[in-house]
Amino acid sequence: MIGAQNRDRLTRLALDSIEHGVRHGVELTIDPLEWPDELREIQASFVTLQTHGELRGCIGSLVATRPLVRDVSQHAHAAAFKDPRFDAITLSELRVLEIHISVLSNPTPIDFSSESELLGLVHPGEDGLVLQAGSNRATFLPDVWQKLPEPGQFLAQLKLKAGLAKDYWSDDLTIERYTTESW
Repeated sequence: MIGAQNRDRLTRLALDSIEHGVRHGVELTIDPLEWPDELREIQASFVTLQTHGELRGCIGSLVATRPLVRDVSQHAHAAAFKDPRFDAITLSELRVLEIHISVLSNPTPIDFSSESELLGLVHPGEDGLVLQAGSNRATFLPDVWQKLPEPGQFLAQLKLKAGLAKDYWSDDLTIERYTTESW
């Protein structure tokens, strides 16, 4: 668990990273050694941006490759300026920008032999899922359960996100689960 003070630090860092990008057009440089030990641990994160309750950008990684403080800073910048679904964040949006940070556990495979078995194994509201079939891959963070609370609906929309049909099924389909610590 990340302590409240360090959560606040990461949220402020995400905002600073975005503001730096708006004002200077480049990513904020982070030296992990200047941050508390807890924030220097190698962890994966997602940064989700909203304005007025609407999605404005979301970028992250499923695999931990760098210190959390650097991961959050870079994902905040990428969510603000590199999410291909949205235009870049502007200076006027900074005052209404909502920042949500999710720190991910390591994904673990779910063993199943049918879609009905899989649906019985997932934990709505808790599990983030990574779906892969061949080169098609997608993930939904656990927060997505708020909009898609029924497991069949959640899985169908995840398949669509991966570029597959809602009713797609194959023996090469794999699912991994992870949890998040979010604020």
